Amino acid sequence: MSKIIVVYHSGYGHTKRVAEHVAEGAGAELLAIDAEGNLPEAGWDQLAAADAIVFGAPTYMGSPSWQFKKFADASSKAWFTRVWQDKVFGGFTNSASLNGDKQVSLISMQTLASQHGGIWVSLGLPPANTKAAQRTDVNNLGGSVGLLVQSPSDASVDEIPQGDLDTAKAYGKRIADVTARLAK
Repeated sequence: MSKIIVVYHSGYGHTKRVAEHVAEGAGAELLAIDAEGNLPEAGWDQLAAADAIVFGAPTYMGSPSWQFKKFADASSKAWFTRVWQDKVFGGFTNSASLNGDKQVSLISMQTLASQHGGIWVSLGLPPANTKAAQRTDVNNLGGSVGLLVQSPSDASVDEIPQGDLDTAKAYGKRIADVTARLAK
């Protein structure tokens, strides 16, 4: 079985809830980036031992949180030694708005994975884009590069739209399936 790590920063708990759903779908372990942008002591070793790494961060002001960016900058040691070369990667983000410039955050994560020589996994789901579409539908926000989630600014973590959480679980499963196929 492949070892998958979901490494994420969560400012208010919404991203953590999404990370839990991605991890459930992938059979992955969670690794939190703390409020100062740091990993726990063994975090870098966990990432080095992983077959796949899934990045997660909220989108604040058009890009991932500064804590995630600090983690990304700190990954330069892994980049220098090519320890993440040929690993499978994916990513997700959420913001209060339906768009909220989430695509910029995903492309930032995809670029980080590419700099490390990784293999990026797209969402792989068609959008729910008909007039009958509901927020309970899978991929209602129409992501393709990775997982998009909306967490309204006045909503608790328990009010994230079910369709987004179902999409998170499906994306985790896709990452696990791709990782397993590449491990053969």
